[in-house]
Amino acid sequence: MLSIRATVGMGLLLGVIAPLMVAAGELPRADESKLIALENAWNQAQLQHDANALQELVSDEFVYTDYDGTVMNKAAFMADLRNQDYRAVLVTNEQVRVIPYPGLAIVIGTYHTKGTYKGHHFEHWGRFTDTWIYTAYKWQCVASHTNLIENKK
Repeated sequence: MLSIRATVGMGLLLGVIAPLMVAAGELPRADESKLIALENAWNQAQLQHDANALQELVSDEFVYTDYDGTVMNKAAFMADLRNQDYRAVLVTNEQVRVIPYPGLAIVIGTYHTKGTYKGHHFEHWGRFTDTWIYTAYKWQCVASHTNLIENKK
């Protein structure tokens, strides 16, 4: 049986270690799952041209760098998302990894998209890096970058 002194000591130690783990970037498992779910919701919004669904997912200061080097702010990204010339039939992520930091997370992975753009078939495989911050009790993406691995026309 532990003495009162040992029990209090362990409690104090846990009280010190737990905040240090959070400060070191330990994200609760639920937040990792939540971020992956948000990435999947993003894909669905792209398939449906649903800018309203993405409105809350990306911050007002959002910056997107496309695989061709195009840089867009939130307004340009939303306009691009609404563009009916782009008709995806597949948008999926694989090898997704969440890298936690205090108050933010980097999500990396590979993506596969397929569809038509201005009547021409495309199929892309690429990598993405999304930077998410936790603010006002929600996760928002502040920056996204994609890089093409393979492009089939």
